[in-house]
Amino acid sequence: MHPINSKCVLFLLLRLYLFQGLVPALKHGDWGCYESTVLMEYVDDISEKKLLPQDPKEKAHSRLWADHISRNIVPTFYRYLQAQEAEKQAEYGKEFEKQVNTLLEAADPKGPFFTGTKLSFVDVMVAPWILRCPRVLQPYRGWQPPAEDSRFGRFIAALEGDDSVKATTSDDELYLDSYERYAENRPNTSQVAKAINEGRGLP
Repeated sequence: MHPINSKCVLFLLLRLYLFQGLVPALKHGDWGCYESTVLMEYVDDISEKKLLPQDPKEKAHSRLWADHISRNIVPTFYRYLQAQEAEKQAEYGKEFEKQVNTLLEAADPKGPFFTGTKLSFVDVMVAPWILRCPRVLQPYRGWQPPAEDSRFGRFIAALEGDDSVKATTSDDELYLDSYERYAENRPNTSQVAKAINEGRGLP
């Protein structure tokens, strides 16, 4: 028998991550990983155009609010979407709005992005969930868009209008199809859905 080399192990690990629903997963040379925030920092480190500020304090500030997105905004999004009772949907809808507005209260007041006029690390972290508001939460949960001149409204418009965001956004049909099983809270939907139903942290 031939010994299993490191590339085979890496390939098998990435297949395992994908099988478990842990996406995105990245293979770069002889290294691989599946955790979104870690991947974003890695890509930022090896890129010429940086999303994280270079000043240590500003960088720590961005990391702090990136953590808020992972710990609060993302889980609340799924609780809101998976809730089947109208009362729970209303409760989690308010909580979702609260967590997004908490993020925006820490952002540059003029914006329109988190740190000002340019797309930043925090914007890229939260953009997928903000874009899912009109594409997923509105059709499935009746989410109401904020006023266009509010900080939240201007943030949505800025993200929707950014070329790099538009280039990586799926069409509305795909969003509706992909999230229907979450909206109906079907059994065996994903590891994420199971964790939300069991009151655990996200995998």
